[in-house]
Amino acid sequence: MNEELDYVAANARELERMRRIAEGLDGDRLRLPVNDSWTVAGVLAHIAFWDGRALALTEKLERGEPYTPSDEEPEDVDWINDASRPLIHAIPADEAARVALAIAQETDRRVAGLPPELASRAWPQDPDSPLNLLRASHRGEHLDEIEAALRR
Repeated sequence: MNEELDYVAANARELERMRRIAEGLDGDRLRLPVNDSWTVAGVLAHIAFWDGRALALTEKLERGEPYTPSDEEPEDVDWINDASRPLIHAIPADEAARVALAIAQETDRRVAGLPPELASRAWPQDPDSPLNLLRASHRGEHLDEIEAALRR
């Protein structure tokens, strides 16, 4: 299996997992804490934020615009996550889950549809690219945390 099919298939698997979690929970369960800082809905919206970044970078690539240093993800993203958390948690839980699924679905559709010559300019094919086509790894990490919290 080539790298393209690997990331497309992995993204699809984690999107389906995310859908099962998000659509299987009511508002009360979406508001359960995952840790001291985040709720289930908050983690889903956090995933949406980072998928949205990938979507914006995909659109830039499709327009033929070169990436700039400001497109690079900082080494330490904690300040971004910390700064976005109050806004993310202000979104009603059901809406956060709905938007997270919509953004993930659109991101997956767009990265899967990139022609090979454009996909080759993104990670994993280009390790220096700010665009990571493999959305599954970030989603999976946080979906594991959500599932662990729901089992508690």
